[in-house]
Amino acid sequence: MSFDPTSLKYDAQGLIPCVAQDRATGEVLMMAWMTAEAVARTLETGRVTYWSRSRAAFWVKGETSGHVQRLVELRVDCDRDCLLALVDQTGPACHTNRRSCFYTAVRDGDEVVLTTPME
Repeated sequence: MSFDPTSLKYDAQGLIPCVAQDRATGEVLMMAWMTAEAVARTLETGRVTYWSRSRAAFWVKGETSGHVQRLVELRVDCDRDCLLALVDQTGPACHTNRRSCFYTAVRDGDEVVLTTPME
């Protein structure tokens, strides 16, 4: 069965959330938004492409930073309204220069920073 990006359920702005996960470690790296065109570009190029809501433009992960996400596999959730990108990540995934955007935990009502920026 052939995959059609337009078969996914996008929100009113034409966006779908995509969680990026390191395929080797299972670590959740980040979440960003995609349009149908971003999904198509990701599948076509193997470079994960998101939609930047603030810039209203496509954003190829690592294009300027060198912190590339190479797509290993794209998965669709059961409701077809969320994506999981299994990736090979080069360098940090977070714009704060951390491996993951999920570096803050809430423990006993307090925020705890789990990691420092990478060198």
